Amino acid sequence: MNCERFWDVYCKQNADKPFKVVEIGSQNVNGTMRDIFPVKWSYTGLDYAEAEGVDIVLEDEYKFPLKSKSVDVVISSSCFEHSEMFWLTFLEGMRILKPHGLFYLNAPTKTLYHPYPQDCWRFWADAGRALAKWAQRNKMNTVLLESYMSDAVGGDGQNDFVAVFLK
Repeated sequence: MNCERFWDVYCKQNADKPFKVVEIGSQNVNGTMRDIFPVKWSYTGLDYAEAEGVDIVLEDEYKFPLKSKSVDVVISSSCFEHSEMFWLTFLEGMRILKPHGLFYLNAPTKTLYHPYPQDCWRFWADAGRALAKWAQRNKMNTVLLESYMSDAVGGDGQNDFVAVFLK
């Protein structure tokens, strides 16, 4: 799983620290990433509706009720394709990140239409550079550490875009 790789490469060395993780789009629809992170890490799931895995229901999906520069790690998987304005979601995730915080993003490249509740976008190899540039234009010090395309779980020919950003 890509998020497990993210944990191993970028987070594992800090396992003993009391880090804060926020997941954007945390409804447990097809599994959860919560189990990848240590129990001692504070983990908050954000989503637009009450559901398993959701700690905070957002009144406005483009405004997170969290302080700026208060989170160590932001993660999101299979969520940005459902956001009408994912670029605003990305900026809000960057806003809540502390300096040197990490943002893990996983979004589909090839997959069937899946409205949950809507399906608006697909992400390709250049998306990481574009998102970093968008954040920089909005005066957020953002660097794309890596991005790649991977086979989705199950090897069904569906692909995922994965990117890791540093603030």
